[in-house]
Amino acid sequence: MESNRIYQSIKEKIIWLEYEPERVLNLSELAEHCGTSRTPIKEVLIFLQAEGWVLRTGSHFMVTPLSLNRIREITEIRASLETQAYLWAMQRISVEELIALTHLENEIAGIECAISNKRLIALDSRLHAMLYRASRNAQTARLLENLLAQYLRFWLSIPREIDIPSFFEETKRIIRAVKGKDEKGLRAASEEHIRKSFEEIMGTF
Repeated sequence: MESNRIYQSIKEKIIWLEYEPERVLNLSELAEHCGTSRTPIKEVLIFLQAEGWVLRTGSHFMVTPLSLNRIREITEIRASLETQAYLWAMQRISVEELIALTHLENEIAGIECAISNKRLIALDSRLHAMLYRASRNAQTARLLENLLAQYLRFWLSIPREIDIPSFFEETKRIIRAVKGKDEKGLRAASEEHIRKSFEEIMGTF
């Protein structure tokens, strides 16, 4: 459907900072870019507003600012739900998904130093999305994927290069724990991953 295509396009641009925080979104420009009229653009922006991606100020729509209070709230939710989703994933993951997880593990191990923050974050988000889906709980996966997308904007706004060994330290532990059915290790690595992510963001803004 056209509206879904437009929705995905605008949302992706917001997440990956092609439409930066607090940018006013011009309906005519968006309509021209998407090859459509202003009406479906406005409908999509209203939907994105309901999801928290844009704000409406009078007759204008603006990309939601990066708010530290917002990241605190998201972190509280992730700290509770993400660990549980990973535990479900550990119990319910399929053989095919375990193979894909191993491929991702090898990809992380082969990372070279000259890699952009964007590619690092995209790789990390693939792990999260993979485990969310492996939880076999569609409602939880959908909520966590949306919260993670909100997190990505903060990570991408970090002005310095990400330290690769530190960034993937808990990620590797999570993968090992899932593959080894190590519930205690999975809880610890998941909680530490979220804590470090939050502190890194808070120390930047």
